[in-house]
Amino acid sequence: ITQILFDCDNTLVLSEELAFEACAELSNEMLAKQNVSDRYTGPGLMTTFVGQNFRGVVTGLQQKHGFKLSDAEVDDYVSRELGKVIETLKAKAEPCVGVMPVLENLYKSKKYGLAVVSSSALSRVQASVEKVGQDKFFPPDHIFSAATSLPVPTTKPDPAIYLHACKVIGKEPGECVAVEDSRSGSLSAVRASIPTIGYVGSYGGVIKQKEMAEVLKEAGVKVIMDDWNQFDDCLAKIEAM
Repeated sequence: ITQILFDCDNTLVLSEELAFEACAELSNEMLAKQNVSDRYTGPGLMTTFVGQNFRGVVTGLQQKHGFKLSDAEVDDYVSRELGKVIETLKAKAEPCVGVMPVLENLYKSKKYGLAVVSSSALSRVQASVEKVGQDKFFPPDHIFSAATSLPVPTTKPDPAIYLHACKVIGKEPGECVAVEDSRSGSLSAVRASIPTIGYVGSYGGVIKQKEMAEVLKEAGVKVIMDDWNQFDDCLAKIEAM
């Protein structure tokens, strides 16, 4: 293993809750315009769509509630959501608990290349890592976005963004380890044949963490990590496989 690929939202940066608040506001506006009576809270939307970008959320809402937006309408919502989320993240984002010393040690050791592989728009990911002081650990051209970095925008669980990252960095999937916190993210990495650590530390409470550990195992992750202080052991387990 020579390369570590980190998901961003709720793996490196506590950003999902902040982002889904903005998502919910726009989603409810969209549903109201389509005369759909259902409404979402940030946490409710997050439970359904965690790990997907807003384009994926909009697609899911159209399928679930039986309406169809034009491509231009979708693009408009995606653009507005991005602006709202970046503004919120620049003000309030914080690093995931315990991740900073791990990144510091990995960066100093120079044993592994480090990259970020996210579903979120590149500007959002950059705003997140910059706000919490993680940008120094990642080469700017090794921050990848399923929404921005690909010729055709997509979202996890599509493996395209992981395959693209491997190609750009110049690594085979088997030389990499991914760290993911969601089912869609884990599926994306696993489908790209990248051994994956499932991180559940950002989920509130032991019951929810155990629940998510099972979900991630079913998605094919090799090892579960519930605290960043377990990272070295988890990495060693994967390297020994």
